Amino acid sequence: MIRRDFIKLNSLTILGLSLSSFTVFQKEISKDDLMGKSNPSLFGEGYHLRKEAHEAFIKMKLAAAKNGFKIKVVSSYRNYAHQNRIWERKYKKFTTEGLSPIQAIKKIIEYSTIPGTSRHHWGTDLDIVDGNAHQPKGLLLAKNFEGEGPFCKFKEWMDKHANSFGFYLVYTDKIDRKGFKYEPWHYSYAPLSIPMLKEYRKLDISTELKKAKLLGSDFFSEDFIHQYIKENISDINPQLL
Repeated sequence: MIRRDFIKLNSLTILGLSLSSFTVFQKEISKDDLMGKSNPSLFGEGYHLRKEAHEAFIKMKLAAAKNGFKIKVVSSYRNYAHQNRIWERKYKKFTTEGLSPIQAIKKIIEYSTIPGTSRHHWGTDLDIVDGNAHQPKGLLLAKNFEGEGPFCKFKEWMDKHANSFGFYLVYTDKIDRKGFKYEPWHYSYAPLSIPMLKEYRKLDISTELKKAKLLGSDFFSEDFIHQYIKENISDINPQLL
């Protein structure tokens, strides 16, 4: 069996075993958990993940270290309040710069989620870079992971090995994908995030967003919310659906 086939098999095995044991975990997941409004048990030093995701991440981190990479976590779990601070900061910034509320909202959701809709609320997702490489001023830029970028080699390693630990890139560079722009730094622990997404999509997101009274939410039309759910929440790496 060649290495590539082993990785695929190992990845599927991890995913299969984890999904088969998700029933108990699923019963403990509430709407507040899915929307970042609860207080879940999280693990990690300098980052926060659910237990199973944390254990898988440690294994991947050790494997990366053996190959000269130091996985540095830029962002992991974010609760509702944290996401709302990001939303308000960007909304105020863009509207102050002269963008209309609608334009500001569209600008924000190129990369940032509306509070209550972020995958980072789940404790399954990470934004990561190589801590051993040169750290440019703007860490999370696609150019840093391409060509001669400082994280290019790290990205190549992740492309080959991340799936075998259960981690998958969320927002790929597939040409016809819509929603959030390409994020070569954002990985999700599939054995937990796949079932959590399925549960999340059962929620009445439209009603939740309307009653949240966020900055600019008066401009969340039914068509906008429908498109946001279809493209930003659902148009992701097919392996995470």
